Amino acid sequence: MWALRAFRELDDALLRLRFDHPEVAVVLLRTKGDRALVVAHDAALAKDPSGFAREVRLLQRRVLKRLDNTARSLYAVADAADSCFAGVLLETALAADRLYMLIDGDEAIALQTSVANDGVHPTATGLTRLEARFYGEPARVAKVLGRGADGPIAGEEAEQLGLATIALDDIDFADELRIAVEERASLSPDALTGMEQSLRFVGPETLETKIFGRLSAWQNWIFTRANSTGEHGALTLYGRPERPSFQWNRT
Repeated sequence: MWALRAFRELDDALLRLRFDHPEVAVVLLRTKGDRALVVAHDAALAKDPSGFAREVRLLQRRVLKRLDNTARSLYAVADAADSCFAGVLLETALAADRLYMLIDGDEAIALQTSVANDGVHPTATGLTRLEARFYGEPARVAKVLGRGADGPIAGEEAEQLGLATIALDDIDFADELRIAVEERASLSPDALTGMEQSLRFVGPETLETKIFGRLSAWQNWIFTRANSTGEHGALTLYGRPERPSFQWNRT
């Protein structure tokens, strides 16, 4: 089953990223496949009462939560006709800090929702990723789910709905993405960890977010690092003419 293999590979990649590549600051998420097959797979999995289907859904939920907790800047990129941010794979884009979409003439590059986006894979706060994206605006969540049920959502419409951070044509797309990556990679890694955790865990605080999310990022990582409180840290040098010196590893 493709979903089982794909999420196992994503889980392995996230673990290797954390322990073997601490210097990597920005991760670009891309998908490749057939959107219709992903949506059909989600529907079949939702209707399957077997223990195997349940375990597949639990694996997907666990890996998506690991993605939420990955202390890297995550940019989802939809820039090819075979991009398939649909259903459960759309959850990876919703977990990202930004989503960049290329506007193509025939609107082959698009997003699509499925039953997997409507509560099957909650975040650590108990909200869906759509609810976290549109926190406090349930009407917008319903609008996106309703529109997604009618078919794919191309770049300009995805931007209007608030799904895409930015949608651009091929004249500007590559340069805008490059500049965004270079800009994010130049910032303090610990400041980004704090910002990204606060964005990804919007909503009610839970025991899970206290241990693995927002509070853990700030109290157990940021404030104990030299970037913050060390001799050349940002807090130590606050109000002084010297510039802080950062360690660039991410956790």
